[in-house]
Amino acid sequence: MNEELTPLDCLLPSGTQRICLIILNQPLDEVYLRVLWSKALLKACADGAANHLYNITDEIQDSFLPDYISGDFDSITPEVKAFYSDKVDAIVTLGGLAGRFDQIMASVETLHHALSMTQLPLLIIQGTSLAYLLRPGNHKLEVNTGLEGDWCSLIPAGGPCQTITSGLKWNLNNQVLQFGKIVSTSNSYEPTEPGAPRKPVTVTTDQPLLWSMGIERNML
Repeated sequence: MNEELTPLDCLLPSGTQRICLIILNQPLDEVYLRVLWSKALLKACADGAANHLYNITDEIQDSFLPDYISGDFDSITPEVKAFYSDKVDAIVTLGGLAGRFDQIMASVETLHHALSMTQLPLLIIQGTSLAYLLRPGNHKLEVNTGLEGDWCSLIPAGGPCQTITSGLKWNLNNQVLQFGKIVSTSNSYEPTEPGAPRKPVTVTTDQPLLWSMGIERNML
């Protein structure tokens, strides 16, 4: 194998290497950090390394947000974990709703697993559809971005769901959604006056409930 490398190219502001930066749980050199951070295409912290990154970037932490923090999280402090966790609003998966039917169902099943893995909303987007598994509880869905299609649905993909809604064309009033009984497919939004903003959709459910909705691709 023949290989050419300029080892210190990564520290040159004029260097051309494309790098991935992995920060380990050791004291950090601020000079090296700034140079490498500015050049890295991807930044990752291994567990307690996030503590060092957080401390060395005091008061400017928002400018040094890693792409990944991995590990068993026995070293990262609760304060640091909470800080970085709060910097993401949702996880979006592109793809997973087309092709083989069994793989589509596997995507829906993965949403159920994700409920115990993260508190963040996990959205699946493909083509003209979005899928989002609602946790048990109360939800308010803003549907006035201009990208919403005409259809939406609530599907009990996992078991019966006692459901209350508002903001839909056909609302549910403490009814049980269940395969073989009622499934709210081909629903739509509450009509509004021309030019008036669309009202939010509210959903209360006692079990995980799959929300799906149309996307107007031509509005992007």
